[in-house]
Amino acid sequence: MSIERVFRPIDYVKISIFGAALAVLWPSLHTIILPLRLLEFAPEAQKNTYLGLLTFTGSLIAVFIQPLAGAISDRFSSRFGRRRPFILVGTLLAVLFLPSIGLSGSFPFLFLGYCLLQVAANIAQGPFQAFIPDLVPQDRKGVASGAKSLAEILGGVAFLRIVAYFMDNYSSDSNEIWLWLAIGLPGLILLGGMIATMLTVKEQPLSPTSQPSAVKTMAGAYKIDAKGNPGFVWFLVSRLFVLMAMVVLQTFALYFIRDVIHHPNPAGVTADLLITVGIFLLLAVYPAGQLSDKLGRKPIILFSGFIGVVGIAVLFFARTYAGILVCGGLLGISAGAFLSTNWALATDLVPPGEEARYLALTNIATAGAGALARLTGPAIDFFNIQQSGLGYSVMLLVCVLYFILGSALVMPVRVKKRE
Repeated sequence: MSIERVFRPIDYVKISIFGAALAVLWPSLHTIILPLRLLEFAPEAQKNTYLGLLTFTGSLIAVFIQPLAGAISDRFSSRFGRRRPFILVGTLLAVLFLPSIGLSGSFPFLFLGYCLLQVAANIAQGPFQAFIPDLVPQDRKGVASGAKSLAEILGGVAFLRIVAYFMDNYSSDSNEIWLWLAIGLPGLILLGGMIATMLTVKEQPLSPTSQPSAVKTMAGAYKIDAKGNPGFVWFLVSRLFVLMAMVVLQTFALYFIRDVIHHPNPAGVTADLLITVGIFLLLAVYPAGQLSDKLGRKPIILFSGFIGVVGIAVLFFARTYAGILVCGGLLGISAGAFLSTNWALATDLVPPGEEARYLALTNIATAGAGALARLTGPAIDFFNIQQSGLGYSVMLLVCVLYFILGSALVMPVRVKKRE
């Protein structure tokens, strides 16, 4: 498939819109809505455990669904292209299942609805991630990855404080209208992002003659050529550890603020933290993508790990509202440098013709990190029982270890030059 070499600034926006919409949905659910909803069903001493196991299951679903959807889309052909039909179907199913988060009257019902939502959203997300290798010239992939991350940050930051406001009001007066506003806003944005993508992104469909059977496609959906592409394996392990640090902080931030900072509006402060992360991430993400095109991917990733460790150290020694915001700024710089550069590295490593499948396989690290990081919940509860707040100290130390390992493990990655 030939790639159009003229890639205009507006094209970066077109291929990033749906990512921005997903960035509104998942942080709103994982950081604000689900932690507060679980307080209605989970015992106080086990709230981290409940949240960890719920989101752990969702991450496992993402690990399974994204590569499968991506592999099928690599061999799919229609007049709408290879990726957009999956984005359409997955989004419509996600909008159908999203209300179950508000309708749930028990933990099992919430668990089921959340799992169905994960299936639907990942049907769309796996193929969507192939837009950059499909459509962007090789020498602009770092910039495109930076633009993608920039759009996702803008999406998350722009609406997270609104969702937090709705959920703080729901927590204080139990008026369900606030809950439905919090759930409905991400759903409407996801639907709008899908419509914009369907209308603006133009794909070149794959020739039907190159398509293997559906059975062969699904059977090979999770295969990684470790011998022929060892750099991709190192990339996955490095990405796994860095993202685990980020996901641990994001997942348990609200409970940390509630139990350690003792702020009366934990959802609002959690949103302030993530907005601070987002602002500094915005400042870092696009320049990092550009620098990675010039200096290489590894130096930027090593820098991001160092700044991440400094950010955790600030939070460890300054457990105040001001410390939270300083930590957020440092973590934003770290995340911005990492996310754009790491995604550009992923697009460097994927084999031609298998772009969506391999980029979906990055979800082994992405969702795998989400799954493993959420298992920190039971550990937090265990150590908190031994000594008040000890679990959160252990959590921060573990995050430091993850940042160090993830940065170091990028060093063995080697990228083959392409024409």
